Amino acid sequence: MIVMQSENYGTEKDDMQERLYTTRCGTIHYWANTLARDADTALVFLPGLTADHRLFDRQIEYFKEKCRVLVWDAPEHAASWPFDGDFDLGDKARWLDGILEREGISAPVIVGQSMGGYVGQMYAQLFPEKLKGFISIDSAPLQREYVTGAEIWLLKRMEPVYRYYPWKSLLKTGTNGVATSEYGRKLMREIMMTYDGDQNRYARISGHGFRMLAEAMEADLPYALRCPALLICGEKDRAGSCIRYNKAWHKKTGIPIEWIRGAGHNSNTDAPETVNGLIEYFLDQLSR
Repeated sequence: MIVMQSENYGTEKDDMQERLYTTRCGTIHYWANTLARDADTALVFLPGLTADHRLFDRQIEYFKEKCRVLVWDAPEHAASWPFDGDFDLGDKARWLDGILEREGISAPVIVGQSMGGYVGQMYAQLFPEKLKGFISIDSAPLQREYVTGAEIWLLKRMEPVYRYYPWKSLLKTGTNGVATSEYGRKLMREIMMTYDGDQNRYARISGHGFRMLAEAMEADLPYALRCPALLICGEKDRAGSCIRYNKAWHKKTGIPIEWIRGAGHNSNTDAPETVNGLIEYFLDQLSR
């Protein structure tokens, strides 16, 4: 079920409303505007692992008066807590579809950052006829062929790393390591402070996310994108092998790629104007 809230998203002039979607594992919090509810196209923003809806503040601010927009706190994350961890990447995509159906969004353009991009690809696998467009921001392909066995092995064993890594060092790495701009680092620090004093929760979310990712890769499904797509990646993205993955993804599929100068893993926070322009151009091309 969904319960409409009166809480505003950001400034008093915003028309973004917080809503709730109840699942068998817990309640997902998300925010959507009421503009042009009958519009054919909507931007659906999916933040990366351990991040929350604030990651897309600059995108929401720019697009909320132009088109339908929706952003969530992913299951287990931030406001979408408490949440039972007995779910996989497919469940997240199905819950997302349930949210979109309740919102009357029939042709979503998913904009997924990092883990959000993987959720978007799972959505494309399960609901290929529904997805109108896909934009990957510092994410990577979900197909098994792109990763090594060693990488999958490591993904399944990351929770203890986050559990026993000194929190102050983790906080520093988690902010400076994903963003290059002052705004991007400050925002990510604020997001990480959601888990300050509860490192076990942060480790659980991280470990579960990486395990889900590994299991989805091992399933060796096509995860084909049958809709227009765009890859966006920061030139200074140092998160794992993201740059290598994106080069291979672009080379194999021919999906257009845009490299964001000076940006890190959260390129939409390091260069919001550039990324917003690319998203807007992508929408313009879809409408044509």
